[in-house]
Amino acid sequence: MIEKLAKNLIKLKKEFALNYTGSSQIQELIPVSNSDLFPIDEVELKLLHNFAEKNPIYYDSFEKTFDGVDCIVYEGDINKYWLNSIQHTSSCAPFSPTWILSGYIMTLFAKEYGYSQIIDIGSGDGRIAYCGKIIGLDSYSIELDEQLTDLQKSFIENINFNPYCSDATQFDYLSLNLTKPLFCIGGLAQMGGFELATGVFNKIKSESTLLNNSGWVFAGTVSKKYRPDPKNMSGWGSFIENNHLELIQSISLPTAWSFKESDETQYVFSKFQSNSNPN
Repeated sequence: MIEKLAKNLIKLKKEFALNYTGSSQIQELIPVSNSDLFPIDEVELKLLHNFAEKNPIYYDSFEKTFDGVDCIVYEGDINKYWLNSIQHTSSCAPFSPTWILSGYIMTLFAKEYGYSQIIDIGSGDGRIAYCGKIIGLDSYSIELDEQLTDLQKSFIENINFNPYCSDATQFDYLSLNLTKPLFCIGGLAQMGGFELATGVFNKIKSESTLLNNSGWVFAGTVSKKYRPDPKNMSGWGSFIENNHLELIQSISLPTAWSFKESDETQYVFSKFQSNSNPN
């Protein structure tokens, strides 16, 4: 069911991109109600809309039908958050969000694979951690930029996804008492994601009780605009092989940066091979 949901979202995005006539910097959509194409729990769907409605990134919204699906389109601008996020000396990947509904689908995969916690690394406005929380996972959001962390805290009155303002490569993950965590790394490998993933993995590697049960999901790309990886896996093959990870599945999902692209962002799910030696 989750794979079909992802495919239906891609089809809807392509129809949206083909017919969108606005000029906003970022744009995305969420179906108004559940349907056979989007069989989303009504309470969870309402919470997805609440996140967009309360998010200052979005300045306008309107209802429109695409491919027979009634949707709310949210238009926004991330310039001030993007500019602020790159000013930190230890910043690896500037803020550029996945779609809210893409984040929701990612967390459904995490739950299906049996992970108990979502740790959203370089979390931006915290949408992935938020989505994890609304489907019943323990969620933690690690964001370096104080402005973005403050934005996250404005959402947590009813949905507390535990935002932390911290350098993710130095964070004390043992303090979270994690049992089976999935670490979500923000940023393409070629756009700072590799450096961020390396720093976090090395931190987790020093705490072996966390590493053995950990899963990892990376944002990847097949676009020819970016340097390919000799081991492929949408830019993450060498990292996965060198760190003794095992590929679980790759899924395609829309993001802000892939809206005008023919290819979607590839999310690469992997897990640590606990019988291997990471050193």
